[in-house]
Amino acid sequence: MIERYSRKEMADIWELESKFRIWLDIEIAVCEVYAEKGIIPAEDIRIIKEKADFSVERILEIENEVHHDVIAFTTAVAEKVGPSSRFIHYGLTSSDVVDTALSIQMKRAGEILLKDLDLLLDVLKENAIKYKNIHCMGRSHGVHAEPTTFGVKMALYYEAFKRNRERLVRAIENISYGKLSGAVGTFSNISPEIEELVCKRLNLKPDPVSTQVIQRDRHAEYMAALAITAGSLDQLATEIRHLQRTEVREIEEPFQKGQKGSSAMPHKRNPILSERITGIARVIKSNMNVALENITLWHERDISHSSAERIILPDSTIALDYLLHRMIFILKNLHIYPENMIQNIEKTGGLFYSQSLMLLLVEKGFTREEAYKIVQDMAMRVWAREGSLKELVLKNTSVMDKVLPEEIDQVFDINRYYKNIDAIYKKAGII
Repeated sequence: MIERYSRKEMADIWELESKFRIWLDIEIAVCEVYAEKGIIPAEDIRIIKEKADFSVERILEIENEVHHDVIAFTTAVAEKVGPSSRFIHYGLTSSDVVDTALSIQMKRAGEILLKDLDLLLDVLKENAIKYKNIHCMGRSHGVHAEPTTFGVKMALYYEAFKRNRERLVRAIENISYGKLSGAVGTFSNISPEIEELVCKRLNLKPDPVSTQVIQRDRHAEYMAALAITAGSLDQLATEIRHLQRTEVREIEEPFQKGQKGSSAMPHKRNPILSERITGIARVIKSNMNVALENITLWHERDISHSSAERIILPDSTIALDYLLHRMIFILKNLHIYPENMIQNIEKTGGLFYSQSLMLLLVEKGFTREEAYKIVQDMAMRVWAREGSLKELVLKNTSVMDKVLPEEIDQVFDINRYYKNIDAIYKKAGII
């Protein structure tokens, strides 16, 4: 239920009704400040505040004729207000309203995403604590490396999404600017004081220097925060997909009652939610390129950015909102198979002890190159199924002449790999 509510809440920000309502709020705020400065008569501001309204249908009808959305908007509002409407949009250019409103929309969308991230962080932290001592194999290049814990994996993503949240906070701050500085940003028909007072009413800051538009590096930074967050979701989803493979099967995303995995193969339990996250994340990440292209505009302004932003900003915020809630659902209902994790740890005959064994040999007087070759040669024999690494080292006279059996036992004690887990958790602020 929370997922559906959140997605609707996000989508509503980008609906035409909501956009035009923000435009109207900005126009009225300007009129109110003008009235306070004695520029608009008291009776006219009373009428404007009382009657200013619109219907989306009428705006679209007018736009179909004039091919200009802001003119269509102000005309539709003027029909409701009457003669006092002459003061609406006074001294402004279209982008004053459009860009300021877009900042408000992006700010509101970002605040929803921050709430989503807080929910995800809670789940990741909970899982990090819950699975802190669930041993599993760490892999590099997809190949067994050294043991870790599934909790440490969750702690890794807890830290990643903390950074994503920090990035989004900064991006929201840097997009929370309005501009009411006229056709090329020089305040030719409006004063900087009006801009400052109106922005304050709208909980925005006035852009220190603008052209006809707010500069699009701000929007690109915002889009970058979304894209990087999508990238982290993709990374986590890919981890889940790999660990769900039949040959690994250490975890599995939720498979709900009545769900079917394949039209042909009844046994299939596929990681479709994680794959969906990966797929949609690609769309969000690709939208980042569009935001970067939008930085480059001709002189004081063109509108090559505008059409693209009407796609990438709603689509990316709505999609990311959806993905965050999908990941929350997955992590809350994740199936964990610790027995498979142990089987996988034991699968390679103790090969993961190779570094510890090499370091022991270095301590006993072997050069690093000698130690590396001795251990690697034995490791290749383990791969060839000639025995476990511990069995082979105990039979190696060149090693055992210098090493005590109890020292070998210490090397092959798996608990050594987990002695600093608490230190990791403390650094991450989990414990």
